[in-house]
Amino acid sequence: MKASATVDAGICGFKTKITAETDDGMRVTLRMGSNCDTIKALADKVREKNPINAFDELSPKDESTVLAIFRPVLQTKGCCEACVVPAAMSKALQVAAGLALPKDVVIKITKES
Repeated sequence: MKASATVDAGICGFKTKITAETDDGMRVTLRMGSNCDTIKALADKVREKNPINAFDELSPKDESTVLAIFRPVLQTKGCCEACVVPAAMSKALQVAAGLALPKDVVIKITKES
């Protein structure tokens, strides 16, 4: 099964395309393309860990592989720690593995006085 996610990260203006694919419903290969250097570095690290076990990503006792990969990239590249790309990666992985249904996620942010 294959799933994809397109992320417009917000004020930074960076866009990311994520694809998640699995043949067995468990081991998912994540691929990303982005105009963000930090996400490009993240994609390189993810490529080293592929395929990612989708069931392990949902384990309440172990840290997510996606988030564990993102943390050091965040620290060395100076990315916004609220970046939504890792969440989109996780959701695409879950959908590809049949562990979640595909549904858009929307975050609408407004400034109020």
